[in-house]
Amino acid sequence: MSDYLVIVESPAKAKTIERYLGKKYKVKASMGHIRDLPKSQMAVDVENEYKPKYITIRGKGDILKELRSAAKKAKKIYLAADPDREGEAIAWHLAHILNIDENSKCRVVFNEITKDAVKESFKHPRSIDEGLVDAQQARRILDRLVGYNISPLLWKKVKKGLSAGRVQSVALKMIIDREKEIENFKPEEYWSIDADFLKDKEPFKGTFYGVNGKKKELKTEADVKEITSQLDSNGFLVDKVKKRERKRNPAQPFITSSLQQEAARKLNFRAKKTMMVAQQLYEGIDLGKKAGGTTGLITYMRTDSTRISETAKEEAKTYIEEKYGKEFLGGNKAVKNSEGAQDAHEAIRPTSALRDPKSLKDNLSRDQYRLYKLIWERFLASQMAPAVMDTMTVHLTNNGVEFRATGSKIKFKGFMKVYVEGNDDNKKEEDKLLPELEEGMTVKAEEIKPNQHFTQPPPRYTEARLVRTLEELGIGRPSTYAPTLDTIQRRGYVSIDNKRFLPTELGTIVSGLVEEFFPEIISVEFTAKMEEDLDSIEEGKSQWIKVIDNFYQGFSKRLETAEKEMEKVEIKDEPAGIDCEECGHEMVYKMGRYGKFLACSNFPDCRNTKPILKEIGVKCPKCKEGNIVERKSKKRRTFYGCDQFPDCDFVSWDKPISRPCPKCDSLLVEKRKKKETQIQCTNCDYEESAQS
Repeated sequence: MSDYLVIVESPAKAKTIERYLGKKYKVKASMGHIRDLPKSQMAVDVENEYKPKYITIRGKGDILKELRSAAKKAKKIYLAADPDREGEAIAWHLAHILNIDENSKCRVVFNEITKDAVKESFKHPRSIDEGLVDAQQARRILDRLVGYNISPLLWKKVKKGLSAGRVQSVALKMIIDREKEIENFKPEEYWSIDADFLKDKEPFKGTFYGVNGKKKELKTEADVKEITSQLDSNGFLVDKVKKRERKRNPAQPFITSSLQQEAARKLNFRAKKTMMVAQQLYEGIDLGKKAGGTTGLITYMRTDSTRISETAKEEAKTYIEEKYGKEFLGGNKAVKNSEGAQDAHEAIRPTSALRDPKSLKDNLSRDQYRLYKLIWERFLASQMAPAVMDTMTVHLTNNGVEFRATGSKIKFKGFMKVYVEGNDDNKKEEDKLLPELEEGMTVKAEEIKPNQHFTQPPPRYTEARLVRTLEELGIGRPSTYAPTLDTIQRRGYVSIDNKRFLPTELGTIVSGLVEEFFPEIISVEFTAKMEEDLDSIEEGKSQWIKVIDNFYQGFSKRLETAEKEMEKVEIKDEPAGIDCEECGHEMVYKMGRYGKFLACSNFPDCRNTKPILKEIGVKCPKCKEGNIVERKSKKRRTFYGCDQFPDCDFVSWDKPISRPCPKCDSLLVEKRKKKETQIQCTNCDYEESAQS
């Protein structure tokens, strides 16, 4: 018989904690929630203060029986679910089921699963936080009221299997609005003038700035000709040289959203995958007996706080000083959290800075290692000294026409020795050096090149960019980003092309109906305000029943109107203009989970279906008769194959291009290499840049 029973969510977490606590403690896993709202019904009594009806989750009977049996034998029960609203709700449900007084000191929370953190937390148990529970319960009830009222309406008016949630509807609307911006975008012409300068056989580049000290925009070719006609020779006077030292500070340690963004940029991880691997690192990895057995490697991964404990700072300081030297130590500058951050936890960091990624490589899977390395490097860099750059700006003039050249050199790497934050444009960090130039000297312009440009539409959202925008707008919270993006993809409301979201026809129809009849659900301002209200409930400043009632009174009226006025939308099958090769009936375009596909109009008697193939204008190099088409794998990854399949089995992950290799006449393909696209031969060593 154990003196104490500890209940956590997962077996991995249970195993780690039990080893830390010793023989007097028995640690069991609830496998997540034990109770929840039933899936088969609304389960919210709107006539009785929105009272929820909870049931034991199907399949959890044996687990519950085991927990009840263990609870009877224990002198004391501790509930140690994750340290957030969801974890607090799990603890609250367990307290009800196991007849634990929620006002007793039964709740234990820790931000990291390490021996010291776990043991210390058991010295300070607390009662269940009513504010956290109420905030989580309010979110579940709000989402249930929205989803279980609008979804059946969409089933009746559009088709079965659709859904509309609070946050997912806003995210979908943002993707659709961006697509409309791109469709309506009208490019505008503009020009630039570049110059290749030479100083004592040292080349450098400059760009046109303006005339007589004033900046001038070049909108047409005529503007360019006017400027070039003013130049009286190819000699330019070095009119001004500005040299200065610039400091660049490191990025703050990760919060949930920034981790998801950076993992997408650098590791090509989807948000869902990032959170799954981070959960594994948090709950514990077996490092072997010599290294302390199963150990949590990172702090809790659902956080919007950049706060770091003093202990972690000191450990990082020790590592940096020993590994790189005192000059690489950062100052103790206070970091301010973003507005609205809860600050309930620390930032996402390694539980020990002394545990460098190389030392753990043999104990981690490839994905675990890559994500841990990213988190470790970001944290360590955040505690390091700024990088110091020497910058130089040169003003070059010819008859009043001014060009400018800029250069920079890393004088002291500082934090860049360990880590540099990624960017969405994949721009590289590199020195851009200028020769030594002094005011009054003359340099020669070897070539002056006008360049025509056109303004570009805003880019489509990647997962990383959408998460960042949702966070900036105050929509959702750390725990909601990954599920939201996953839902709109599973429902077939968006597809992904080149890692960017594209709204499907189905997504556009659903979003249009929700916007017409429930404008508040799709409003950015309303959704952000609702998040603030949930935070207010958590802090004990608002009553959850009142917050829900304020929302539901208006929502229920809109629901009545929609039931009467929303017209049935028929998604008609479009004729494809080709016959089914199996039965001879006409093929039609149908709407599916991932967009349109070809199907036989004689369904269900004939079940022939085919994907819509996108030709890329390249003949098959294998059979010489077919055309190369773009296809999707089961995991929605793009690849290229012959349209004569299965008669021809040519496939390629890299995109073939239409011209042959100039060296051996074989197939050329586009290949991503170190974040740049290159054209390579599939047979010989020929390669070229794809910039042109």
